[in-house]
Amino acid sequence: MEHGERHITVIDDNGDEHLCEVLYTFDSEKHNKSYVLYYLVGSEDEEGNIEIHASSFQPTEGDEGGDLEPIETEEEWEMIEEVLNTLQDEFDEE
Repeated sequence: MEHGERHITVIDDNGDEHLCEVLYTFDSEKHNKSYVLYYLVGSEDEEGNIEIHASSFQPTEGDEGGDLEPIETEEEWEMIEEVLNTLQDEFDEE
């Protein structure tokens, strides 16, 4: 996973690969991590709604990407929710 990527491949618990579109990436100095918000390509419902997923990652040097990690704390989830609310507000204004 690198900042600026538009698509990532996520491997689920069964080992299946899923193509996902990156919505937003951001860094948190407080948690010393980077975060990515994404959704599964083709998962939109009839109204165009999507289920947004969030993971943390450590950016890597070079082209090998980085591994996605689960969000570990309630504090991190609260921060991600604030970012999502801000993004939604910006989208609604457009």
